[in-house]
Amino acid sequence: MNATDLTAVENDASYDAINDYFYEQGWTDGLPIVPPSEARVTAMLEGMPGCEGDDLISVVPPKMGRATLRQVAVNAVMAGCKPEYLPVVVAALRAVSELAYGLAHRQTTTHAGAPLIIVNGPVVQQLRINCGTGLFGPGWRANATIGRALRLTLVNVGGAGPGVDASQTGHPGKYTYCIAEYEAANPWEPLHVERGFRRDQNVVTVVNAEAPHSMTENIQTDPMEIMRTFASSMATLGVNNLYSQGHPVLVLGLEHVQHLSAAGWDKRDIKQALFELARQPWGLMKNRGKSKGPRFPEFVDRNDDNSMVPIVNAAEDFILIVGGGDGGKSMFLPTAGAQSLSVSKIIE
Repeated sequence: MNATDLTAVENDASYDAINDYFYEQGWTDGLPIVPPSEARVTAMLEGMPGCEGDDLISVVPPKMGRATLRQVAVNAVMAGCKPEYLPVVVAALRAVSELAYGLAHRQTTTHAGAPLIIVNGPVVQQLRINCGTGLFGPGWRANATIGRALRLTLVNVGGAGPGVDASQTGHPGKYTYCIAEYEAANPWEPLHVERGFRRDQNVVTVVNAEAPHSMTENIQTDPMEIMRTFASSMATLGVNNLYSQGHPVLVLGLEHVQHLSAAGWDKRDIKQALFELARQPWGLMKNRGKSKGPRFPEFVDRNDDNSMVPIVNAAEDFILIVGGGDGGKSMFLPTAGAQSLSVSKIIE
């Protein structure tokens, strides 16, 4: 994908013809795109004043394409972004390019993961990134287009389109996967503060996650009983985290937050309880799933069928945020496991 290709269709072709051409070239996600004209790309670059279009942001596997700021801007235009969204897209691309994320494998794996972008800081309100009711769903331009711009960049610059992306099933997050934390409803420290950033800093955290799974608990209000419900949903046989741990995500719903906070629990209490409860016995695991996989905590005794295997190596490995609307539902997002860890980056 290059500027010559883009202007060749932009000057003389209709909107429909441009979309047909881009689709035939494998440059789209299957949905219509906004034609990246020179004027639109120039306007997008104004979202990062002081930066140059040829500034290198990342080298994206497996094709090892050079993701310059201009190339990211092209894909942001195609996704429908506003210029002010561009710094978030760039930060997310920098995050997935860190070694801990393992982008080369994520681009070609059979696993059904997608890059989930979690946004924290004042930018959430400034850009109207949804953190409340329906945060994983449609209707919010920032959520939809920021996540889509990252994905289009990974496809168009990194070459991870159909035939290269080997995911057996994929999931809808491969179109777009971007949310924000509901910091105003969080009685504890938000994710970016927990990770060492200031509250007034704007930060993205990216983790390769499966589709969100709803965990309903409308009856129990005792914190430990809520944790038992969560643990049963999280430590299911077959989930990657049970076999290779990593950084699974818990999005706590508002009603559950209120019960836990009222009882004096904080994020450390929640994580510790889940670390202890979200487990399966080795004897039940050893002949199924991917139990011959790469990593297990050292304390798991493979000679003891009763030795309990957790879904994280340590309590602090859980990613715990607050989000969503009213009601007794929270969300669990399994991840690829230790092959792909979460990364946080400041939005410049």
